[in-house]
Amino acid sequence: MLGIVAAVLFFVSFLINAADLSTNHVFSSTNVMLLGLTALALHVAGIGAGWSRRR
Repeated sequence: MLGIVAAVLFFVSFLINAADLSTNHVFSSTNVMLLGLTALALHVAGIGAGWSRRR
């Protein structure tokens, strides 16, 4: 799930950068990309990978 979130954040970051949109400092292309990298790192670490049953 977090892998999909990372892909969406990377795509939004690309659109902001490619369209040369002027956004405030919070939603700049770099900050959105860093949020995507954080989500991707959490996905690779196994957090948010899906439901698991404990017995």
